[in-house]
Amino acid sequence: MLTRDQAASKIMVALDKPDAKSALAVAEQLQGSGCWVKVGMELFYAAGPAVVKELKSRGFRIFLDLKMHDIPNTVQGGARSIARLGVDLFNVHGAGGLAMMAAAAKGVSQALETGDIDKAPMVIAVTQLTSTSLQVLNEEIGISGSVEDAVIHYARLAQSAGLQGVVASPLEVAAIKKACGSGFVTVTPGIRPLGSDVGDQTRVTTPRDAVDLGTDYLVIGRPITAASRPAEALDTILKEMTLS
Repeated sequence: MLTRDQAASKIMVALDKPDAKSALAVAEQLQGSGCWVKVGMELFYAAGPAVVKELKSRGFRIFLDLKMHDIPNTVQGGARSIARLGVDLFNVHGAGGLAMMAAAAKGVSQALETGDIDKAPMVIAVTQLTSTSLQVLNEEIGISGSVEDAVIHYARLAQSAGLQGVVASPLEVAAIKKACGSGFVTVTPGIRPLGSDVGDQTRVTTPRDAVDLGTDYLVIGRPITAASRPAEALDTILKEMTLS
């Protein structure tokens, strides 16, 4: 069974806020809890690298969630720049293919070689969004087969490209670990505590179920950040995760 500190180190709180002030107000209440924070498109596009540096100065580990998806040369340069920001983990989109994902890994290596960073961030690939249903996958995206098949395909590609893991729903974690090994990292959105609204997610589990399924990190946003007391909401989740 997880200790409280172990459980907290698995949680990435999604600071999906429209500006730095509101994001930092939530972060202030979570400081010292041991959780990560996730900076996504809404916050990064509004506040830029400065908010990442501010969160780092407050002691948070950071997942920069920008899902880069472009030609390999562009992604390589983007990855090099992101590594220089000092984030602990960032992602690219698996749909960009093997060469693009390998370019992201190369960009990080270049930042290390030039001495711009002392430690490389983990790089992971998005497989399928947790809002993607079988119908959307087959009829809109145009990929045949099951969602799990598509997720495993991208996971294997990401591993071949030298990435450390993937973003997927908790429901695919066991299959990913079977295909890529227990050390291949899984970061799982689509986490909803007991009694929470699932919102726009379709492939979801509770935090406790996600841990039982073997995931490494749980991305949790609105159930914490929209709460009147985010620290208390986080504590409730931690208790759910650590109950024997």
